[in-house]
Amino acid sequence: MQLYARLTSGHDARVAKALQVLQQAAAEHAGRIVQASSLGAEDMVITDLVARNRLGIALATLDTGKLHPATCGLLSRIASHYGLAIEVVRPEAAALGAFVAQHGEEAMYRSIALRRACCGIRKLEPLSRMLAGRTAWVTGLRREQSAARERVPLTTRDAEGRLKVNPLANWTWADVWQYIGNHDVPYNPLHDRFYPSIGCEPCTRAITAGEDLRAGRWWWEDEKAKECGLHVPDGAGTGVAS
Repeated sequence: MQLYARLTSGHDARVAKALQVLQQAAAEHAGRIVQASSLGAEDMVITDLVARNRLGIALATLDTGKLHPATCGLLSRIASHYGLAIEVVRPEAAALGAFVAQHGEEAMYRSIALRRACCGIRKLEPLSRMLAGRTAWVTGLRREQSAARERVPLTTRDAEGRLKVNPLANWTWADVWQYIGNHDVPYNPLHDRFYPSIGCEPCTRAITAGEDLRAGRWWWEDEKAKECGLHVPDGAGTGVAS
């Protein structure tokens, strides 16, 4: 908080715009819209906006089976702080068991293909079930997060034609933490240990001074490979903020 929170020019306008985008999507897709939350700082901001303004957007997250204990612990804090029900979607047990039996628990380190296959089972397939029957969903994508996301729009359509809402697309990291501080938003304690981007435990490390905010994700891979398949570079694909 002390390191990143900073009030910058236009902050209040960006908050207002994010709320407007969420309100419009919630009104147009009543009962059929979900926030697909990674439980990261950005997603906690969105959850707070949804809860604070009673927008009627469902909240869901993926439990990949490889999350940090601190990430899992955030679920109960959300429930108690906001009084919101959280839909938790997990991988299909049979498919995951077969993958682990064949490739082991650390398959992600052996090749990009195996890492993506692991992401497919733990994230992509569960996400498809999360989004089934829904016509819109909300993510925490921001343009500043990486070069692959620098053109993320506030709204777009995914490959299935659903409305994909990225209300924080034009926010900075300072905006995120300024909002969290202003509104006492609960967040993952790993952020205080220099984990700006948090995914599965084997695939996430803390960053050091001067590193990119997503440098701790799949750090052993080439920068161009650092997506799990949940999002495509132009922000138009399916997926949850990763």
